[in-house]
Amino acid sequence: MGKSHSKLKAANVSLTNTADSGSEIQIRKPSRIKLLNKNKYLYALIALPVVYYLVFHYAPMYGIIVSFKDYNIVKGIMGSPWAGFKWYEKFLTDPYFWKVVRNTFLLSLENIIWGFPFPIIIALLLNEVRNRKFKKAIQSVTYLPHFISTVVVCGMLVSILSSDGLVNNLIRALGGETKQFLMYPEYFRTIYVVSEIWQKAGWTSIIYLAALTGIDASILDAATIDGANRMQRIRHVTLPAITPTISTLLIMDLGKMMNLGYEKVLLLYNGSTMETADIIATYVYRRGILQNSFSYATAVGLFQTVIGVVLLVMANKVSKKLSETSLW
Repeated sequence: MGKSHSKLKAANVSLTNTADSGSEIQIRKPSRIKLLNKNKYLYALIALPVVYYLVFHYAPMYGIIVSFKDYNIVKGIMGSPWAGFKWYEKFLTDPYFWKVVRNTFLLSLENIIWGFPFPIIIALLLNEVRNRKFKKAIQSVTYLPHFISTVVVCGMLVSILSSDGLVNNLIRALGGETKQFLMYPEYFRTIYVVSEIWQKAGWTSIIYLAALTGIDASILDAATIDGANRMQRIRHVTLPAITPTISTLLIMDLGKMMNLGYEKVLLLYNGSTMETADIIATYVYRRGILQNSFSYATAVGLFQTVIGVVLLVMANKVSKKLSETSLW
């Protein structure tokens, strides 16, 4: 017993002396090769999206040079003569400039004003449903339109809104006057926004439902015990809990205001609705593809992207000041 005690005492003295001397125990870090081998499946998982963005988003940025040149297909990008800001000046002085910018902005703004709250409302309603079978059925119905092709959706709209379509048959049955809705420019934005809500609201609600699952159930139970009804719990507990998610998605939507997709507009608009339906994306398509003015179309597309980046930065700063939520 005396010998073991003396050995322990000697060991403690040795450790104390080592600590007093200021020496540190060095922990050997694993090499990069070992880390790479250890996390190889994670790197393989992230490789596909990285390659996708490099090939389809970053590599095409080389083509921006076309907007500063008098591009000739035969001479190629590098062989074409330099034009400077010629095409940007031409677009800014084009009579169509304010028209397409206005139409793009208004169509995007209406889409955000009317379309952005719908996924939140759907998520809140589904979150309150306690019957699982009914909840899954509603989710399936609201998610389904997301998987329908834009071409098919536009075909459905043309059929429903035609002179012999469902809407006009209903109006005729009620004694009203039928209309060719797709021929009236004042109806185009409403048709576009309603179809976007129907097609995307259910799918976007998945993000809010995921955020709702992160709410601590004890907080809701405490609010119930304190006498809060269902609407009060939604207003004072549920909505504040998902506010960061709402802010983040709103920032992203505001950043995409000028980059409105052209597929649905291109398939629905016609000569009668050009006044309200012609946007930057369709204008780029006509000038670049149909009229072979590649330099001009590239300049317009780059202008659209720059405005989108400016809107994104502004929205991010405003959100950071108001709600302390931002993308960076």
